Amino acid sequence: MMKRLLFIASLALGVASVHAATTISNVISPVSIVISSGKAREVVTLPGKPVFFCGLQPFIEWAAPLVGQPVRSGPDTGITVTIDGHDVSLEQLLADRGWLQPPVLSDDAQAAVTEGRGGWACAPAVAPFELLRASVDPKVLAGIALNESAYNGRPWPWTLNVAGQGLFFKSRMDAYKAIEMLIARGRCDFDVGLLQINWCFHGKRFASAWDALAPATNVRVAEQILNENYARTGSVEKAIAYYHSANPTPGRAYLARFVRHLSMIEASR
Repeated sequence: MMKRLLFIASLALGVASVHAATTISNVISPVSIVISSGKAREVVTLPGKPVFFCGLQPFIEWAAPLVGQPVRSGPDTGITVTIDGHDVSLEQLLADRGWLQPPVLSDDAQAAVTEGRGGWACAPAVAPFELLRASVDPKVLAGIALNESAYNGRPWPWTLNVAGQGLFFKSRMDAYKAIEMLIARGRCDFDVGLLQINWCFHGKRFASAWDALAPATNVRVAEQILNENYARTGSVEKAIAYYHSANPTPGRAYLARFVRHLSMIEASR
């Protein structure tokens, strides 16, 4: 159960301003919040989509401490909550905890999706790539990611592979610090992120090491590499095999593992 929170809230989502005595009287879903002021009640709709891969009940249990919390309004900030002395928008809180898919995936929302927080914990492996992809079939991206960064059965965004040794970090910051240490030592023999982009060959495609870890950016660069492989070979199979190695032997083994993962992905849909 989420610890009881102390809230100060603002309301700026196209609804009327509320007063200091206003409280959250019900949380219907991640996008529907009932606000009460005296005897008056109003349903506030948050932008985005609810994340219900685990069903509604886990969310209702998580959201229970929100009921009864006081809220106030402001013209520009949306609904905000004060947690440990810091104001956080309710929309951001729900997205960061994995219950709301916002219209635009912020860095924190991308982390929630790929780490499997909240409702994303029950999502199929392909779900993050359906949101993050631009040009490549999300099933292909998910299959490659399971080859590259699988941790406890799901692709993990804060993954490095250093000279063949896989390293899994709890947070983006932890992985970033490790990359900075490697770069400071003059090394580039490591792979980064969900799709394990090699820093020696492709580091120049990123604005920074921090940028390389961002799930959406990591996926975008992986798509660039796959599309280039396909343009060069005219073969989807070779494009995937060459993502790992143009050497036929390791490339075939990599493709075989990908096919197994793809079969699992398709069977789970």
